[in-house]
Amino acid sequence: MKIKDVNAHLHTPYSFSAFNDVPQALDMAESEGVKVVGINDFYSLDGYGQWSEECGKRRLFPLFNIEFISLNVEDQAAGVRVNDPNNPGRTYLSGKGLSYPVKLSGKPAEQLSAVKAESNAQVESMCARLNEHLGRVGAGFNIDFAEVRDRLTRGSIRERHLAKALRMAVDGNIPACDRQAFYEKVFGGKQLKSSLDNVAAVENEIRGNLLKSGGAAFVPEDPKAFLPMKTVQDIIEAAGGIPTYPFLADDAKGNFTDFEADLQKCADILKKRGFRSAEFITTRNTTAVLEQYASYLVDEGFIVTFGSEHNTPALEPIKLRTRDASDLSDKLKEINYRGACMVAAHQAGLDSVDAGDELITKATL
Repeated sequence: MKIKDVNAHLHTPYSFSAFNDVPQALDMAESEGVKVVGINDFYSLDGYGQWSEECGKRRLFPLFNIEFISLNVEDQAAGVRVNDPNNPGRTYLSGKGLSYPVKLSGKPAEQLSAVKAESNAQVESMCARLNEHLGRVGAGFNIDFAEVRDRLTRGSIRERHLAKALRMAVDGNIPACDRQAFYEKVFGGKQLKSSLDNVAAVENEIRGNLLKSGGAAFVPEDPKAFLPMKTVQDIIEAAGGIPTYPFLADDAKGNFTDFEADLQKCADILKKRGFRSAEFITTRNTTAVLEQYASYLVDEGFIVTFGSEHNTPALEPIKLRTRDASDLSDKLKEINYRGACMVAAHQAGLDSVDAGDELITKATL
């Protein structure tokens, strides 16, 4: 088996991402030698057709994934932080290796559509509150939600789209010499820390100062936006996928969430809840911790894959690296590839690493 580079978790403009479009993402993957790529958008299967077509043009192997934010009421009641470090019980989940062509209908399809609509509605409420704030500070312009939806999205609207829309509106309406002062006024007296030409950093500051908790345009998410964990697992399985738990593991200070700190206990609970797949966003973690956690989970029978997300404005490499190294270790590359082979086999109705390796090898020759 020849180990190939894999990035199994990439957001696209079908939710929010650093990429202008799908071809840009896959051109980067091709140029960096990444052979297996997984689309992983929030609440959306809409990009699968283009992902499949564009991967075929470049001899890349596509993985078809999805991401949700779920709620486990048991963890919430106990105050347990799972993989959202700020909100007990709130749990990000992925589905790996969904059926393509898409096979989702009936109640699961309705549930997916409803939670996507609820998420979009929350951002629309944020836009209204943002416009109220812009009016109070005398900005002289506002943000048209319909225009944001039609120009900046593919139907799934995130708060990052609002941050981008505001940054673009500032660039289009405020002279360059006045922008620092304008941001200070909009931020309630806080100065913009980033250079104006670093658009990704500016958008992150807009989001942090205005759209997150405590910001002038913040709108709390309605509980209807969070499906129960079991419901999300059922939707993923109905779509042919593998419910997958995304680990945070160690943060920049070496801390872990309550749920993940005891790895053996965490793995036992995940198995009890019906998970047999896990993933990591590798730039969050040190190589040592990633090797420790990923190896343990593999030994416990989990499928393990890695990705980069790319769900912020920053355009970073597709080829994976850890927080403290510019490349994955050979051990991590093998874990990632074997996990991708299992997901590839699952997509095809097969169930072995060798079968997945054969599928990937044929597709990428």
